[in-house]
Amino acid sequence: MPDRPATPVIIVDDEPHMRFTTSQTLELAGYQPLPMASAEKALEALEKDFPGVLISDIRMPGMDGMALLREVNARDPELPVILITGHGDVSTAVTAMRDGAWDFVEKPFAGDELIEVVRRAAETRRLALENRHLRAELEAQQSAPGPRLVGRTAAIAQLATMVSRISQVETDVLLFGETGAGKDLVARAIHERSRRSGAPFVAINCGAVPESIIESELFGHEKGAFTGAVERRIGKFEYAQGGTVFLDEIESMPLALQVRLLRVLQERAIERLGANDAVELDIRVIAATKVDLKVAAEKGLFREDLYYRLNVVTLPIPPLRERREDIPLLFQHFAVVAATRSGLEAPPLDGAGVSALLTHDWPGNVRELRNLAERYVLIGSAHDYRLDVLLGSVEGDGGELSLARQVEMFEKSLIDQALARCRGRISEACEHLDIPRKTLYDKLKKHDLRAEAYRRDGSDEN
Repeated sequence: MPDRPATPVIIVDDEPHMRFTTSQTLELAGYQPLPMASAEKALEALEKDFPGVLISDIRMPGMDGMALLREVNARDPELPVILITGHGDVSTAVTAMRDGAWDFVEKPFAGDELIEVVRRAAETRRLALENRHLRAELEAQQSAPGPRLVGRTAAIAQLATMVSRISQVETDVLLFGETGAGKDLVARAIHERSRRSGAPFVAINCGAVPESIIESELFGHEKGAFTGAVERRIGKFEYAQGGTVFLDEIESMPLALQVRLLRVLQERAIERLGANDAVELDIRVIAATKVDLKVAAEKGLFREDLYYRLNVVTLPIPPLRERREDIPLLFQHFAVVAATRSGLEAPPLDGAGVSALLTHDWPGNVRELRNLAERYVLIGSAHDYRLDVLLGSVEGDGGELSLARQVEMFEKSLIDQALARCRGRISEACEHLDIPRKTLYDKLKKHDLRAEAYRRDGSDEN
């Protein structure tokens, strides 16, 4: 069984006996001490994404601890720097805390005191690097054209495959999914991956447009077509020429207007209100619904002929509860987006946060998750970044999930994140998870995960 690599701790002190005793204390506690006699040597050894902590005395010849702190913060402001102070340096240390020091320890200090400070700093560093790696992964995946379909579950992988295929053919599409499941994002993904990506994407919420003006909104009108029509107006369909029309909540479209829509789909032409000449259209239509249109047609609530015309390709959008293992990754994605937009940092998730995400029922689907991520970034500090508090209450939301199922989802999520951080390298993932290689392979098979899916460089390391 591979041993978990010890967290490295750089110790900077010009006094040999302090370097020795501090190193010995940390080594006995399971850390990897890296003693340095000067700040300059420490900076030489400080690699990018250093996975540990830096401890430095304040008073040293040459570059002192304060100057070292400023240089480290300039290189990596998320690297915890712990300052060792003498009795007369407390005011300086307080200033250093304002300037970005993680903490300070006053001489003489007990070994247990130092170890506790280092433990908390190392955990902070670990979470910061995990968040950084996730951000890099999300940014790399953003290079794909069009909106991203975030996730690694079989459901989202199948959806992504279908989006890729459908975008390359000229057929109308019907999206079926619950409220907040991401139908609008899927529609945009299809558009942006198609040959129509350079033309308009026109989204229309059929349930939000007043029935009295919806025909004019969709098809336009000529001057004088009705009272108040003082000039010609181009409708949404004509404005989308060459592009895509997205009809959201199409089940809300009035039955009378459904007749005209059917004709438009069949003839690919519209007539503005008050006009006699048809305007030919070069558009693709993507419709979305949260109800079963076949059932609605049988009840007389939706035209059956329009249903069959739209039902050339139907793409079901899975609700969030059916792809729970994607929830932590999705949450971090939305948190990074919200933080970037707000000029803030996206706080990393801890185990309790992941558990709260996995056990919530998500009646609002992806939309609810996105809103939670934004609250987490903007006001999470007021609640100590407790997701159960921000969710209102998770009591009862996960009631349908057995303990075994919750444990299984949590385990899969942790393995998924480890493989992502290690770029699919099995040995590193084993070290990170602190499990034997055979155990990891068994769990990969159990959770239907493939290490090669996480590799970007074509390597075959296993």
